[in-house]
Amino acid sequence: MADPPPAEHMTAGRRVSSSLADEMERRVVELRRLDDMVGGSTLHPVVRCDLEAARAVVYETTHAPQVRCRLLRVVGELSQLGGWVYADAGRYPQAQKVYLDGVSAATEAGDRPLAGQLLSTLSYMLTNTGDPRDACLLARSALRGAAPDAVPVVRALLGERVAWAAAKSGNADASRRALDGVDDEYDRRRLGDEEPDWTYWLDRDEIDVMRARCAVQLGDAATAETLLSPVVERYPAERAREAALYRSWLAEAYARSGNADAARFTLDQVRTVAAEAGSVRLKQRVSEVEVTLAASER
Repeated sequence: MADPPPAEHMTAGRRVSSSLADEMERRVVELRRLDDMVGGSTLHPVVRCDLEAARAVVYETTHAPQVRCRLLRVVGELSQLGGWVYADAGRYPQAQKVYLDGVSAATEAGDRPLAGQLLSTLSYMLTNTGDPRDACLLARSALRGAAPDAVPVVRALLGERVAWAAAKSGNADASRRALDGVDDEYDRRRLGDEEPDWTYWLDRDEIDVMRARCAVQLGDAATAETLLSPVVERYPAERAREAALYRSWLAEAYARSGNADAARFTLDQVRTVAAEAGSVRLKQRVSEVEVTLAASER
């Protein structure tokens, strides 16, 4: 990746125009797509560099109010991406700090959906690394705060984090209600909705994956297998890390249903990707499934 856009502009003067905001917005999109193919251990230094540069532009230069608003959104979006890749690299304290700093930027920009996205993604990390009950409260608060200004796909995305936190908390009814809400919101999408780029990846396959993950967590392995198998087969090859993560849930579903051979075969596929993906998150999933598989074979 080239140096972040602010580097050249900061040497040219202290007042920035909308053209820099244009470049920085394009850069966030590029980095977000790069995350589809590069693990957090590799990507987090790049995103950190861009985030530091974006903060310098906001707080060390002069610009028109409407340009400042756009720049603050860039800081918020880079913070969300930065927290995500930090978490993928296993750097959870840094991820939490970056997420919360991003909430401040998004709030100053008046972008409630983005602030909700930051808090919701933080809740997702805490669901996986901390107390899922606290994370569920945070996920619900994020959805409630963003909802008045959010288009349906944003509400669907934030609803997924509620469903996952509820499932991890063992609350099957709350998880299913949240998943039903996700389906309803996604069905409300309309041509012409101004959907933020950070929702680009959410589609029906991803929704099925979350429903399957919740099913595994809640002990319904058969449903998980039915949902996951077709998605994994058609998942884009260039998104190897995500495909491997989803295969890890399929392997766990096999293990929980007593199909040890299928579980071992699928987990071996995940291990191959995990060895090179640069993702602590994926390696942890391998370890978790290994424990489940070993327990199922006793």
